[in-house]
Amino acid sequence: MSIRSGQSQIRAGILALIAITLLAGSVFSQTPSRTPRLMPNAQNLGPENLSKPATVTIWLKPHNKAGLDETVRQMYQKGSPSYHRWLTRAQYNASFAPTAEEMATVKQFLASRNLRISNVGKNNHFISAQGSVSDIQSAFHVQINRFQMNGETFRANTAEPLIEGPAAKLVASVQGLTDLKYKSHARQPIDPDTGKAFASIPLASAAGPNGLFFAGNCFTAPITRKFRTGHGGPIGEYSGNRYGSKLTSAVPNLPPCGYDAAEIQKGYGLTALYKKKWDGTGQNVVIVDAFGSDTILEDSNAFSKLNGLPALTDDNFAIFLPTGPTSCGADCGWNVETSLDVQWAHAVAPGANIALVLGADNSFTNLDLAVLFGIETGLGNTISNSWGIEEALLQEFLPSELEVQNDLNEMGAALGVSVNFSSGDDGDYFAKDGLTTVNMPASSPFATAIGGTSLFLKASRQMNFQTGWGNNETRLAEVTPNPPVVPPLSLGFVFGAGGGTSAVWPSPAYQSSLSSSWRMVPDISYVADPFTGVEIILTSSGVSGDPKSVGVIGGTSLACPMFSALWAIANQANGAPLGQAAPLVYGLPADAISDITNLSSPHNVAGQIVHPPDPPIIESASDLAQPLGNTTDFVSALYNGTSTRWYALTFGTDSSLTTGPGWDNVTGVGTPNGLAFVNDVVAAANQP
Repeated sequence: MSIRSGQSQIRAGILALIAITLLAGSVFSQTPSRTPRLMPNAQNLGPENLSKPATVTIWLKPHNKAGLDETVRQMYQKGSPSYHRWLTRAQYNASFAPTAEEMATVKQFLASRNLRISNVGKNNHFISAQGSVSDIQSAFHVQINRFQMNGETFRANTAEPLIEGPAAKLVASVQGLTDLKYKSHARQPIDPDTGKAFASIPLASAAGPNGLFFAGNCFTAPITRKFRTGHGGPIGEYSGNRYGSKLTSAVPNLPPCGYDAAEIQKGYGLTALYKKKWDGTGQNVVIVDAFGSDTILEDSNAFSKLNGLPALTDDNFAIFLPTGPTSCGADCGWNVETSLDVQWAHAVAPGANIALVLGADNSFTNLDLAVLFGIETGLGNTISNSWGIEEALLQEFLPSELEVQNDLNEMGAALGVSVNFSSGDDGDYFAKDGLTTVNMPASSPFATAIGGTSLFLKASRQMNFQTGWGNNETRLAEVTPNPPVVPPLSLGFVFGAGGGTSAVWPSPAYQSSLSSSWRMVPDISYVADPFTGVEIILTSSGVSGDPKSVGVIGGTSLACPMFSALWAIANQANGAPLGQAAPLVYGLPADAISDITNLSSPHNVAGQIVHPPDPPIIESASDLAQPLGNTTDFVSALYNGTSTRWYALTFGTDSSLTTGPGWDNVTGVGTPNGLAFVNDVVAAANQP
């Protein structure tokens, strides 16, 4: 079936901080003026402009929520007569979608508060209305102020909204009171000298074989380097593994490193799937992004041609705009995210159709509506979402958004759809402020959370080893002629996969083996480290026909579309929708998953600084890998930055998060082993 023809067919346990709002039957009770509790560094700047126009979107609660919860529970309980018997969309709408009468009640409330109705969902899930900030404050009895936190300014209500009358018990959330937004989880490798992403190279200047431009050998033999100071000054000498190719290397071994499609396919055992004709044929991978890329088709087809993949055409690729027209120029940022998602979902499942659903922007409303569109129109049975926000931010500024996203994911689970989310790229997020948090919506019990690894392949493209994704950097030597830095300069944690314990959601049944009362993130992982990332092709200007460039990218935004594409292949192999992935990835046979453990290399970077007559200063591997947090085992390597400075770069150092045997809060259960994973998932799904 072409994707074009498919178009026509188109809780209990909530944290005490928000328990009152989510368990009392309404999220709308007046609370004292907000002084940020979880975010003490959020500065209240005072009232928003009262005449400023604003749009609010009201999300209605599912009808008969208790019945829906029980229905979904039985669908995922082995031995139940309802196991894997998914609802049709008509059945869901008849039993659980908000009713026309409920929508009429909410509509009347809005109209009576001087708000103009602008959009009503076809199945009554939401309604949007417009007015001034003054009108909205009056309608919901809130004060809307400006806040500033970590350099970002945004508006938010200073108390939870109040809805009066019969509409109160029907409403799940009021969006639009805050203009906080979801964040992309695409990350490019950082030049440690500038703190900026490495520059891409012009596509026309490189023509490596099979689409290969950057070095595929990210981890080479140990070396020793001496760094001398002129006129008899200190001498630094360091030995250890070497990361990346030499600065003078040319195509197809450009530094530092980056994988093409063939390398990833072989490294993760995907080629064995393709030999069985399991490549996603007949499946639709749904990708939800904001803004999109104005050159997505031409860029992705350049990528496909270089990597030997099928071209994207009207038969296997379509763009949907459920919230209106979108555009993304050179400074949009989401063009990189969109290119990554499309190109690498296509690289993993080259036979699958791709449905790209674009929100008009990255607001809560428009990305939620894009997810809803993907679910309720039946676009596909796997939905990839490479974005999110810190769970603690939603607890603080819009707790009801937690409920909206969880309801959307539960709807997907009821219909046999796996709604997948990346786990984030900043480790434990707020540890420096005394607070750790996970990424939402990845932390939703009805979502499948995708974490990240660092990937190292052999010259044969076969797997060498993986660590959990988390990088620290320490500067050892300055630019050529490379005098040593005395003492070495710790640049600290750069980035790493998000994970940990939800402060909101109780532990789902599929995580019962983890001995936690709360939802744990992530569930499973794939490569995400930008320092062991993948190649993408992009028209940097955003203008069709302009020169294209090749760059390296990572983030859990890479891991999520890769896993979503693999899940489409698993659905193909099963011959029927498998539903939410998370319940099936726990308890698989050992051959299905590569368990990512806490590794240490015998050649981690260490050395000494000598400056007679002073005694030598010994720099151990641990000294050069700080801060280690809870990590004891890691891998480090000597890295020559683009300015010719030298660094110790670590792998497996993810803030306070750690990698270890079995499930861990960086990689979940581990990474899928290609054919064995698919075979074992299908077998598990069909056990009585």
